[in-house]
Amino acid sequence: MKIEMDNDFRGNAYIIQNEDVLLKFSGGFADLANEIPNTLNTRFATASMGKTFVAVGILQLIEAGKLKFEDNLGDILVINLKSIDPGVTVEQLLNHTSGVPDYFDESVMDDYEALWTDYPNYRIRHNKDMLPLFIDEPMMYPKGERFQYNNSGYVLLALIMEKITGVDFDIYLKRNVFDPCGMDSTGYFEFDKLPAKCANSYIYCPDTKDYRTNIYSVGAKGTGDGGAFVTVEDIVKFWKGLIGHKLLSEKIVSAMFSKQSGDGKDPEEGYYGYGVWIIDNPDGQDYVYMQGIDDGVSAISEYNPNNGMITVMLSNYGDNVWSRMRKVRKEMY
Repeated sequence: MKIEMDNDFRGNAYIIQNEDVLLKFSGGFADLANEIPNTLNTRFATASMGKTFVAVGILQLIEAGKLKFEDNLGDILVINLKSIDPGVTVEQLLNHTSGVPDYFDESVMDDYEALWTDYPNYRIRHNKDMLPLFIDEPMMYPKGERFQYNNSGYVLLALIMEKITGVDFDIYLKRNVFDPCGMDSTGYFEFDKLPAKCANSYIYCPDTKDYRTNIYSVGAKGTGDGGAFVTVEDIVKFWKGLIGHKLLSEKIVSAMFSKQSGDGKDPEEGYYGYGVWIIDNPDGQDYVYMQGIDDGVSAISEYNPNNGMITVMLSNYGDNVWSRMRKVRKEMY
């Protein structure tokens, strides 16, 4: 059965079931001013989707015996943690139960651009550049007390990765996650020197009824909490590498895809594993997905282990990928 995408979607959508392609769609412009269309090879910014890559990198280090779930922040990072509890564990960072101060608390904030009023976004090029945004703030709650989605926690995980491996987190991920999967188009790129085929991300301006790019709305380069550029085909390669155990053992992937935190009160959001969201499926294996949203960016990709479907939807206009994902679930699951 083939799936159709509505023609007003601005971005790329790609859906496979085992080896059958059910949908291959490109819409909208990668470069609006020059009317250069999005194509299957277009690289899209993906915001928090990158947390999944960081989680895989951390789990690799755990599997290699270079790190433990129970290791503490204070024992790993040689920085002044100030009010952050040094006893926060790697596992609590992975599953968003750490309580560390979140530089962008999505439960009370919705304007990402506001972060850069006093701290220019062009200064964000490494994970350490993110520290001034949260290092002076108090803990949000005692470590391990509850689940609360946390961006700063994944910045700290990337810093841990860098401390253990001795290389920048994006270099580690390229060598140990992207390259083994054949993800040749994926990477963390600086906005002022983007490589070929990267889409601009656009924000609608109601006052002028036109669009501007998001170059002043997000960090100049992605960090541990997100910001990778990907193609839809590369995301499929990532899922295949992950479930095919090119990156992690079956045991670790099973733990990654298991409910580690969250209460499932919102059935669409679901629970959290390690770096992935999980939707409860009482009639079979749970659905696993990753997602991201920034100004001008929306991204979701889901793996359904019950029927072998992998869905990827990436928009460089912030179009609603979630409603379209719901439609796929309703029609195909």
